[in-house]
Amino acid sequence: AHMRGRWKDWAFHLVLLQLFLPPSALILPNFLTLKALGLTDTLTGVALPYVASATGAFLLRQGFRQVPKELVEAAVMDGATPWQVMARVLLPLVRPHLAAFSLVSLVYHWNEFLWPLVVLQSPEKRVLSLGFASFARSAESGMEWGLIAAGALLVGLPMLIAFALFQRAFVESFARSGL
Repeated sequence: AHMRGRWKDWAFHLVLLQLFLPPSALILPNFLTLKALGLTDTLTGVALPYVASATGAFLLRQGFRQVPKELVEAAVMDGATPWQVMARVLLPLVRPHLAAFSLVSLVYHWNEFLWPLVVLQSPEKRVLSLGFASFARSAESGMEWGLIAAGALLVGLPMLIAFALFQRAFVESFARSGL
């Protein structure tokens, strides 16, 4: 956000083009890439496509753009290295944006069903969403609605706790960014 460069805006717009693609459109290319790397049926393979995020890039860029350039210039004048500027000046100021993106990303990936279903074949490596779907399907045959409701509560409870812990930072970041 603060760097100068001729292609800076073009590179950012190319990253944002990813937002126009639905995640289901990327399943086949991502799976073929994982297969070529030998990462199918691994938890690393499930997580790898989510390492980079256009949403995260957008949200953090908006946060960094709100930081006055004078703060960065003052830190450089005081002898701070670029890594020190990032760690001691910029990151504390965008902490609410980081918290909001982390929470949104965590909830999205926690509830992800299709991608783990494609990548994982072993029942012992199933993520929680796949395991709960399998459990609900087996419990549904015996009409065990109490067990299904208890399982749904156990699956959703960690996300409710995370939101309760980071609620203030979450709301603050969206209020600051104008979204």
